[in-house]
Amino acid sequence: MTSPRIIFAGTPDFALASLEALVAAGYTPCAVLTQPDRPAGRGKQLTASPVKTFAQEQDIPVLQPATLRDDEQVAALTDLKPDVMIVAAYGLILPQAVLDVPRAGCVNVHASLLPRWRGAAPIQAAILAGDPRTGVCLMQMEAGLDTGPVFACEPVDIGGHENAGELHDRLAAAGGKLLVTRLDDILSGLEAKPQDDALATYAPKIRPADAQLDWQLDAATLERMVRAYNPVPGAWFMAGDERTKCWQASRAAGDAAPGTVLAAGTDGVVVACGRDALHLERLQRPGKRAVSAAEYAAQVDLAGRQL
Repeated sequence: MTSPRIIFAGTPDFALASLEALVAAGYTPCAVLTQPDRPAGRGKQLTASPVKTFAQEQDIPVLQPATLRDDEQVAALTDLKPDVMIVAAYGLILPQAVLDVPRAGCVNVHASLLPRWRGAAPIQAAILAGDPRTGVCLMQMEAGLDTGPVFACEPVDIGGHENAGELHDRLAAAGGKLLVTRLDDILSGLEAKPQDDALATYAPKIRPADAQLDWQLDAATLERMVRAYNPVPGAWFMAGDERTKCWQASRAAGDAAPGTVLAAGTDGVVVACGRDALHLERLQRPGKRAVSAAEYAAQVDLAGRQL
């Protein structure tokens, strides 16, 4: 069987896992699409995406258009004569003209069990909602937002203390494995099953303001927020005029006005919530490294304060 001609479109580490899996399984793409280099780090130096870096190491041609909405880009993709385009966390909208280029269309590796958690932040949304499991799907792309029919899914249980970064890595690996397992079937005409739109939920793009801890909420909700927003953008609260990030927390007993610091010492920091209390375990002051809450309590006098 002739190797399929694949265009791979992706940018961050989640996409890299699928690209690495394809190459390891002998499905080396004829070209890679990834977003233009972006400023990164303290020096704001232009930095290649993880997908671009790996593609260059493998001598795979890399395309970095700022948009796919012009005829020149569509023509360049058409000239590649792809059988399929694999898309994983690419970051640019694919217009219908691009979706129509590959013989077998465009297949998206999506980090949820569709139709639950369509949208930009499905991993965080699953943790925030307290879902016991999520997963990855291979979806036939169409013009709607994650509305296309689904070829295959792989469920993944969510650990009770797992944060979004940890779950991201497991889902990325699962997506790559599912992709190489089912790609031949998809190219051979595997029928995709339509999603039930009545069951759809949406995971919008996360803003930094979404990660602020509101002590009026119950401790269980706040604990999920801490996990969901680790590592990006980081759950935070105001301690006086300092915006403090919380990277790890757990539920604790406690009953006082929400925001009351119930304890701050060698055992960490405990803050009363709308229901129960939150034991803060790892904190970070602005411009400082993350430390244990016990070390933080030695630096900042929180005892008896109202946050």
